[in-house]
Amino acid sequence: MAWHIEAVDGCAVVRMNTNKVNVQNALFFADLHDAFDRLEREFGELPVVLTGQGDAFSAGIDFDYSFGIFGSGSKDAVREWYKAYRETNLRIFEYSRPTVAAVNGHAIAGGLITALDCDFRVAARKPAKFGLNEVPIGIPMPAAYVEIIKYALGDQVGALATLRGKLYTLEEAERLGFFHEVVEPEQLLATAIGYAKCITPDCNTAYAMSKKALHDSVMRQIEERTVALDDYLPAGMGDAGNRRAQDRRRQEIMRKR
Repeated sequence: MAWHIEAVDGCAVVRMNTNKVNVQNALFFADLHDAFDRLEREFGELPVVLTGQGDAFSAGIDFDYSFGIFGSGSKDAVREWYKAYRETNLRIFEYSRPTVAAVNGHAIAGGLITALDCDFRVAARKPAKFGLNEVPIGIPMPAAYVEIIKYALGDQVGALATLRGKLYTLEEAERLGFFHEVVEPEQLLATAIGYAKCITPDCNTAYAMSKKALHDSVMRQIEERTVALDDYLPAGMGDAGNRRAQDRRRQEIMRKR
């Protein structure tokens, strides 16, 4: 099901709806690219607000889909998975118009990175979990994601969130600076639209050029370090300890089901 896009008060509001909690898999990646193709084609002059549904913005990677690839023993399959994931994140991160994540609920692992890809983040004041828990479940963080995380959160908080891998409450995430603003749920969309409309359309080129300049060092790091460091990812994914951690996580999910 294609993501729903509508023009609201001069913004393109994109509602992710690949599945109930927007776990990220091949279908989610395809929906994301289709949505941004449509944004460029039909809403090219408008800023973008990206949001989820229900109690989840995005719950992160689809373990059923991803762990099968991670455990396949195929280095090429793991490389292709990371390549596809990197391309979806950069599709948002490099988008030339203002982008705002209206975080309506849980944003975990890849789901939080999707929010961090956006220029601004506004969260609803409601019980939810936020964090980057890849490392504690045996998933090495690739260089491209780390650079985006550090850009969005700063080096110190970025390192803490990446290496500790804790899932934070809304209050903890707010103190760490995950969001630019936290508002009551009924104010979420209007506030996000307010951030998105930080410029008038006649300033789109100025915004795009300034955003590109801000991202320049990040993109240079990604281009240089992705080549150098991502070659190690398949071997890291196949590490015996990482595989045990992934298996524990898989078993936890099965027990919950």
